[in-house]
Amino acid sequence: MILVDTSVWIDTLGKRPRWRISAEELISVASCPPIIQEVLQGVKHDSIYETLRESMMSLTRVGDPVLSEDYLHAADLFRFGRKKGYTLRSSIDCLIAAIAIREHIPVYHFDRDFDAIANFSRLIAKCPQS
Repeated sequence: MILVDTSVWIDTLGKRPRWRISAEELISVASCPPIIQEVLQGVKHDSIYETLRESMMSLTRVGDPVLSEDYLHAADLFRFGRKKGYTLRSSIDCLIAAIAIREHIPVYHFDRDFDAIANFSRLIAKCPQS
């Protein structure tokens, strides 16, 4: 199982994606509520929104519902990262990382926050192969 971050979905849905999801990989793709929110809130056209919403909701979901402990862990990740000298840009990335850590699954990403978090936590962060 892999948790595919918003940064990868945005790239994949773009005109020149760096990663194309194979049928084998698609079977192991998961999402979580914060990723679904981030992906869908960026969609401009209603027709695309409905199709994408249905597709995102059909993926395996982890961290659903998101637990209070996940939010507390996300806050700890953000604070500890700052103490270690990392500038984390997104508290949502910390929440996604907390969910991935709890579920013991790697995050596929194109976002430097996850590499930083992986440097001081149990997060497994990977950039997908082209």
